[in-house]
Amino acid sequence: MIDVWGSTKQRMGKVFYGWWVVASGFALQAINGGLLFHGFTLYFIPLQEEFGWSRALVATGFSVTRTESALLGPLEGWAIDKFGPRIIVVVGIVLFGAGFIVFAATNSVLHYFLAFMLLALGSSLGGFLAISATVTNWFAKKRALAMGVAMTGMGMGGLLVPALAWSITTYGWRTTAVVSGVLTWVLGIPAALLLRHKPEPYGFFPDGATESPYAGPSAAAGGESNGSAAPSTADDFTVKEALKTPAFWLISGGHAFALLVVGAVSLHQVPHMVQQMHLSLSQAAIVVAFLMVMTIVGQLGGGAIGDRVNKKVLLVSCMLGHAAGLLSLAYATSVVHLGLFVVLHGLAWGARGPLMQSLRADYFGRSSFATIMGFSSSIVTVAMIISPIFAGWLADLQGGSYTMAFTILAVLVALGSFFFYFSNKPEHKPRAEANPPAMRIAG
Repeated sequence: MIDVWGSTKQRMGKVFYGWWVVASGFALQAINGGLLFHGFTLYFIPLQEEFGWSRALVATGFSVTRTESALLGPLEGWAIDKFGPRIIVVVGIVLFGAGFIVFAATNSVLHYFLAFMLLALGSSLGGFLAISATVTNWFAKKRALAMGVAMTGMGMGGLLVPALAWSITTYGWRTTAVVSGVLTWVLGIPAALLLRHKPEPYGFFPDGATESPYAGPSAAAGGESNGSAAPSTADDFTVKEALKTPAFWLISGGHAFALLVVGAVSLHQVPHMVQQMHLSLSQAAIVVAFLMVMTIVGQLGGGAIGDRVNKKVLLVSCMLGHAAGLLSLAYATSVVHLGLFVVLHGLAWGARGPLMQSLRADYFGRSSFATIMGFSSSIVTVAMIISPIFAGWLADLQGGSYTMAFTILAVLVALGSFFFYFSNKPEHKPRAEANPPAMRIAG
């Protein structure tokens, strides 16, 4: 049998393989962010013009992408912990690309919703949860930094929004959707194949350490075939233990309140700038691109300082930044106001992600991180489902104005900062591990 992993390890041996996992996460996030999460806002107006749909209806379709995440979160997290992320993400990328192809043929409301159900499933399986869980397993001391680098893919993908706007304007939204599906397959599948679940079965330790940082039996360092000993997980929380802690619910609550803003802005920022501020589609896309630049700065900055500074204080600051940025957008009448929105919301959004995931891992450990995160996703994605529909519905009632909707959401996210403020690290009594189970070999 050909030792594929052995040859890969030799080729990549000069760089700790955890950084290849980060690179994979970066690429997958860029695909998801550029083509759907940030990019779909550009489809909003063409869909309204072609079909005459209301803002609330178009937003409901987009919210479907979050509904499946809420329903499948615990199951997906369990599958990642059980079988590893690679096969899960590959399946997700295949479905994600197919979703764009189906979306391109949309001719009715039912077809539109079916397309987004497929996009939702693919985006969920090949996205944030799997990447966060995998990066968390490969890093400990540099976890916030590694998470920040991986998450910058979402922002880098957003820099492609002007190109997406040009494509929609030049070739139409249907052709752009087909090309997006093909690009998803061509770029996403190779990136997904780089993923590996945990470092120990492959002869590595977190952060590239030369010996296990864990107490108790060390993981074997002989590679994939002989990873028979597991690192101690006595300090890690099980899913059941984590769900009983106030910290789990407080972090999930803070995350949910932050996503009230993220969900609404991601979909409605371009319609707001085009229909209320009278920018062109291309000009609005440039604003989104600058927002992504600040998001990248926030992700790298948050990752760099998150391992050195109190994460809770930084997260509270991010929530207040979200609120101030959204108010700047709600009442924007000039480029200066848009600039404030870009800086405040972009930095807050970028920094909050890696800080929040790192805080979860600090509190609950690596062993069941994906499953714990899956249960959290079922809670937080409710906000992503509700906020775009709420903003669209209220804008319809207000004659197309998003000002009231954005103001209400800004107040809510400011109040949500208290969740992070009170999320203290839970106490945990280590479990004895006299005979630790053999480590699963999972991709």
